[in-house]
This record gives sequence, structure tokens and C-alpha cells, in this order.
Amino acid sequence: MPPITRGFIKASLLYLVLAMGLAVFQALQPLLGLSISGLSPVYFHLFLVGWVTQMIMGVGLWFFPKYSQARPRGSQTAAWASFWLLNLGLLLRAVAEPAASAQPAAIWLWALVLSAVAQWLAALLFVLNVWPRIKER
Repeated sequence: MPPITRGFIKASLLYLVLAMGLAVFQALQPLLGLSISGLSPVYFHLFLVGWVTQMIMGVGLWFFPKYSQARPRGSQTAAWASFWLLNLGLLLRAVAEPAASAQPAAIWLWALVLSAVAQWLAALLFVLNVWPRIKER
């Protein structure tokens, strides 16, 4: 299994555990007398972007047809940039979402914009890197 695939899959498994842990914490909030707003979007992003999307991206990079003999998985630079942009954007969102919900200061709102741009760039790089590998025999 290529290192980039291992990176995506291991990160996705960590996000699965984080998302499920956050779901448990959200369920316990009323019992603990807590009310932390902005956690639902964080849960959904950890689950869908962190776990599902990264698992698909990692397996896709591994299983899609080879780009060429010299570069079977396309650009490793683009693949790793996609990995880091997706994860940095996701982690920034996980911090900024509850902070913006608690105190909608400009810094948190801009952090949300930056996180969305990072995740969008990650998706764009992934698509541009994988697209040439989708071809007829």
C-alpha cells in the first residue's frame, strides 16, 4: 500500500474515532449540565470529510488505474498537498466552528472561510490528480 494511501486511511480512521467520541459527548452534554454550541457541524465534518471523504480519497489513489509506469499514482506532490490541505482545513474548522458560534468575531468567521478554501483546494487537487487516470482501456 502506497504511503499516501496509508496516510489518508489512517487519518480517516482517527477521524472516525473522533467523530464518534464527539457524538457521545454531545449526547452527554445535558446530563453534564453543558451546552456547547457549534458542535453538530464539527461532528458532521469530522464524520463526512474526515472519515468518509478521506477513506474514499485514499482508496481511490490506490485502486484507480495507473497514470503511467513512471508515475503510477500521478503527482505525489499534488496528492500530499491534497492530504495536508484537507486535514489542516478540517482541523481549523473543528476549532473555528464552535468558537464562531460562541463569539462570532471576525477572526473566527475568517478562519471558517480559510478552512473552507483549504478543503476546496484539497478536493480540486485530488480531482486534477486523479482525473487523467480515469480512461478507457
